[in-house]
Amino acid sequence: MSFARDGVSESQFNQVLNVELDQMIKAYKHLGEDDKPKFTLIVAQKNHHTKLFQANAAENVPPGTVVDTNIVHPRNNDFFMCAHAGMMGTTRPAHYHVLLDEIGFSADVLQKLIHSLSYVYQRSTSATSIVAPVRYAHLAAQQCGQFVKFEDRSETSSEPGSIKTIGCTPVTELPRLHKRVSESMFFC
Repeated sequence: MSFARDGVSESQFNQVLNVELDQMIKAYKHLGEDDKPKFTLIVAQKNHHTKLFQANAAENVPPGTVVDTNIVHPRNNDFFMCAHAGMMGTTRPAHYHVLLDEIGFSADVLQKLIHSLSYVYQRSTSATSIVAPVRYAHLAAQQCGQFVKFEDRSETSSEPGSIKTIGCTPVTELPRLHKRVSESMFFC
């Protein structure tokens, strides 16, 4: 199971590995699954100061450009990818960090997967600068923010959107979706 995450600084990588991965495994077991899947955890970063350009050329780097040597970490599994065509100036790539790879992807296969995922965003007819699952997560979170107003919560309310507890963790109950959209990516 591949998992793409963004909004994570390098100082939070251990939290993703130790807390969020553990929560995913617990959720998987809560669904009644016996065997734990193999995980590949990838963090995508857009907020950095690295830009790519071609020496002695006025054009931007071509779409699909990958840099995985010289300017990356000497020991960690990370790479820069410019999946999209830059419009003007120098191109800012996405910086991908592979935190865990239990599946065992080779570097080339993983980079091709990331590049392919940059072309499947429903709202675009060309490649996007960051993989589609991250973009969809942003859209889903934005829609969730429309449904849930945390400042209006009452812990004793039993209405949809109220706060319930699972163990000792408070969990906000989301409103039920209409059956026509419950199994679709309605937030796209």
